[in-house]
Amino acid sequence: MIVMLSRGAFCLKDRRQHEGLLHLYREMEVGYCRLVTISIDNITELNEFRAGVGAHLPFLSDPRRVVQKDLDIAEYTDRTHNPMIPHTIVLELGLMIYKIYMGYWFFGRPTVEELRQDLRAVIKKCRPDWDMTTSEMKAAWQKGRKELFYPYGKTFTETIREQD
Repeated sequence: MIVMLSRGAFCLKDRRQHEGLLHLYREMEVGYCRLVTISIDNITELNEFRAGVGAHLPFLSDPRRVVQKDLDIAEYTDRTHNPMIPHTIVLELGLMIYKIYMGYWFFGRPTVEELRQDLRAVIKKCRPDWDMTTSEMKAAWQKGRKELFYPYGKTFTETIREQD
């Protein structure tokens, strides 16, 4: 999963970042990954932001700035909007943090390709069938160990429950 912490609809940088992520989001859907944005905008502004960039991914509204306060990421240089410092967080199985990008400056934000590589590394860590061409995986299949292979293995939810 990728979580975007957004300054809000007023921010041209956030808009441009989300426009760039639309193609990755379509890839993430078929790759069993999720992308969500949390913004300081109220629900009306948030819906306008989402529609304005043509995004169909989940946007969560946090006008009380709970996330900003809990993570102590207030952007103190902008007294007009009181946004949070934008961050992009890549999560691995169990919602553990894999990588954090801080995007106060636009080029501090991850590129689509960097995020694609992060997702590759995360999935590779948690999928035993990542490389199904190995002799070990072929032998496991022949022995009937289908639980190691998608879609026969445990669901994401079952795997998370086992970790708790």
